[in-house]
Amino acid sequence: MDLGIRDRVALVAAASRGLGRAAAEALAAEGARVAIAARGEEVLLAAAREIGASTGASVMPVVADVRSPQDLEALVARVQREYGGVDILVNNAGGPKPGVFSQMSDEDWMAAVELNLLSTIRLTRLVLPGMRERGWGRIINITSIAVKQPIPNLILSNAVRSGVVAMARTLADEVASEGVTVNNVCPGYMLTDRVRSLNEAAARAEGLAVEEVARRTVASIPVGRMGRPEELGALIAFLSSQQAAYVTGATIQMDGGQFRGLM
Repeated sequence: MDLGIRDRVALVAAASRGLGRAAAEALAAEGARVAIAARGEEVLLAAAREIGASTGASVMPVVADVRSPQDLEALVARVQREYGGVDILVNNAGGPKPGVFSQMSDEDWMAAVELNLLSTIRLTRLVLPGMRERGWGRIINITSIAVKQPIPNLILSNAVRSGVVAMARTLADEVASEGVTVNNVCPGYMLTDRVRSLNEAAARAEGLAVEEVARRTVASIPVGRMGRPEELGALIAFLSSQQAAYVTGATIQMDGGQFRGLM
């Protein structure tokens, strides 16, 4: 299927590894011109080279910290200068620290808001005017299955990512008539560094082997395995497509059937 996004300009945040990189690879494979951003320059440059080599697409690496308004402004300005306006925005960031409510200070809450909610708001605010002016745009937020089924010991992520979903659902209504869609994707347990680190933290807290925690996690997933980043990348590519023009305001889980709810 031709997704109709060849030569569209895509910006993917936190894209040097994991789910962000998988999204960038999927978009590049469809012929989009892709800008990828992350804090670590060495890993970012390697990712850009590898994605470009495997897809033949133009990939622009830009070092940026999503917590920094100045970095985000410079990032979008460079993409606009070198590629033109951003057509597809994939908002993404690492997760806040694990823990329960009683462990979290005001500083912890503010750090989580800055990392996951404000980064999404700021990047969206920077690219949305151009999308509205051109009458075409796709905004996809990578959140977590936690927005549908809160995960124990992740109070910050559960709360703040739910704020992203509420913002996106409201924004989707505001821009739907202007050719801009806004959607959320909610990965469950995926084979990423984030999930590995959470398993390691759980293992330490419970006095278990990391392998035992991983087996317990897999046992809770009906398909019997964790997800692969490229599977989420494929979903993001579809939501970025011409064919997905009628999909907006959606919050779509990809979790191997782990979420048992009806909505």
